[in-house]
Amino acid sequence: MPKRLKKELNIMVDEKEGHLYLGDKKKDLKLLMLRPLDIIEFSEFAGTNADDILIWVGKSLGKEFMVKFFYNKDWTNETMATRKEVLLGSLEALELMGYGHITCKFRKNHILLEVEDSLACEESDNIMAKNLCLLYQGIFSGLFEILRMDVDGEEIACALLEAEKCTYKFDFIGGEFEDSLIDQESEQNVSEFLSTL
Repeated sequence: MPKRLKKELNIMVDEKEGHLYLGDKKKDLKLLMLRPLDIIEFSEFAGTNADDILIWVGKSLGKEFMVKFFYNKDWTNETMATRKEVLLGSLEALELMGYGHITCKFRKNHILLEVEDSLACEESDNIMAKNLCLLYQGIFSGLFEILRMDVDGEEIACALLEAEKCTYKFDFIGGEFEDSLIDQESEQNVSEFLSTL
């Protein structure tokens, strides 16, 4: 990892225990180093229920990520504008951690998340690489669940299947977003929220 990025992300190394931490060790957000191939091999081992298991694993990772950054935070009473800003900051953190270039677009009744250069693209020659897309779907679902944003989503386009990027659509079950939250048709990059943490 480049020294500059290590410094910006405040990554700490506990050489005695052999662990990496993001931020303060007391917050205990350990970094797990996995190659995309490791996840693919796990999905082969999981067998028939691999899809559900990978989404569940991703969701668990996304929820743990949010809980460690915002421990003891109840999002129920926060405005949707605040939750959107936190979502954008969290996506930026994932981007800095190597999950690819992630953009987020709020529409009237759904949210689109687009990922360029995802981990799946690194293993595009492997027929099982599509399983990494399920992990992303789960991670995004975990972020939404912690933020109390009631959505139901799926991948609607995939870079492994001739699309320009992987696109995930999450329908907002709570009705429609306020007009002030809806993004224009132009692509909106994730916010600079991470720098304020």
